Amino acid sequence: MTSLLPPTASLSADEARRIALRAQGFLGAPDRRGGVRGVLRHLGAVQLDTISVLARSHELIPYARLGAVGRTTVDRAYWTGAHAFEYWSHAACILPMEEWPHFAFRRRAYRDRPHWHHDLPDDAYDAVIKQLRAEGPLTATDLGGAKNKGEWWDWSASKVAVERALMYGEVVCTERRGWKRVYDLAERAVPDAVYHNDLDDTECLRRLVRLAGQSLGVGTRADIADYHRLKGEQVDAVIADSGLVPVEVEGWGKPAWADPAALVSTPRGRHRTTLLSPFDSLIWDRPRTERIFGFTHRLEAYVPKPKRIHGYFAMPLLAGGRLLGRVDPAREGKTLVARQVSLESRKAVRPMAQALVEAAQWVGCADVRVERVDAPDLREPLTAELARLT
Repeated sequence: MTSLLPPTASLSADEARRIALRAQGFLGAPDRRGGVRGVLRHLGAVQLDTISVLARSHELIPYARLGAVGRTTVDRAYWTGAHAFEYWSHAACILPMEEWPHFAFRRRAYRDRPHWHHDLPDDAYDAVIKQLRAEGPLTATDLGGAKNKGEWWDWSASKVAVERALMYGEVVCTERRGWKRVYDLAERAVPDAVYHNDLDDTECLRRLVRLAGQSLGVGTRADIADYHRLKGEQVDAVIADSGLVPVEVEGWGKPAWADPAALVSTPRGRHRTTLLSPFDSLIWDRPRTERIFGFTHRLEAYVPKPKRIHGYFAMPLLAGGRLLGRVDPAREGKTLVARQVSLESRKAVRPMAQALVEAAQWVGCADVRVERVDAPDLREPLTAELARLT
């Protein structure tokens, strides 16, 4: 193994990009033995979201790294055997069970909050805990229904209570059924060795900063803070003792830190060619994505349709370690529809066709139809390449 850098490390922009790709599981042979759970442990957090186009985002994350792993296999890996739990990290995320102690600082902070957006009857919280203790794991429906008859956030008292208990850490979600959270008492569902591993706030933050640095490979203060949505001053307080090392990265213009293990050897191996969920941790931080890849991307699902540029759920194309374009996909029966395709150049045609065909096969589609290509002169080459591959 050749040394990539001297102790006072300076990285080129290209070296930083490849370190980030390897850290996120896109460079080198995928760890198929570790499977979906290995991906989760490696990333430290897999974001959840309600949008499902090709598949839900938490399914797309292991697919992008491992290939066509079965969607049932993905769900089973996350939601059986208490290997993971759901909590607030970068957003609502699936987290490896061994990270339960690291979020004690956040659970304590939620308990100290002076107010909540939902009022709660005095006995509702205790009633939910009592029901879970007596009946075992339950959904919000089992607890009496998730909603009243009002708007989206008009939750029932039992739903407010169990979500508050989830934030406090008295309740945990280690399973979803039909996309519904299944709640259980943390003291019963979290393994004893993890449940009783009490950490103070400083140690929680130190470990999360170190783990974020390892998952990123290299990052600025803002990158590291964003990974688990820490405050900048929280990062500042612990980064010197985190085990990360300071580095300079060409063109970044900001101090950065790296996982020392990422600097031991030059990142080599096969690059993945795949479509990325907009919630993938490689690209969920938009400023970092632009800095590393020179690629501006935003999720437009919540943008009014007339103002969308690239489509409802545009998925970036990763190929050769670069972001070469994006596609807004949809499914019509057994057809994967590329509603809108944006390609950086002609060299993106073949990898886009490859990624579309592989994604179609993964979700059980028999063919691919292209509706619109932003560069009209690339439409014919793309459709020809798709025809060749199918």
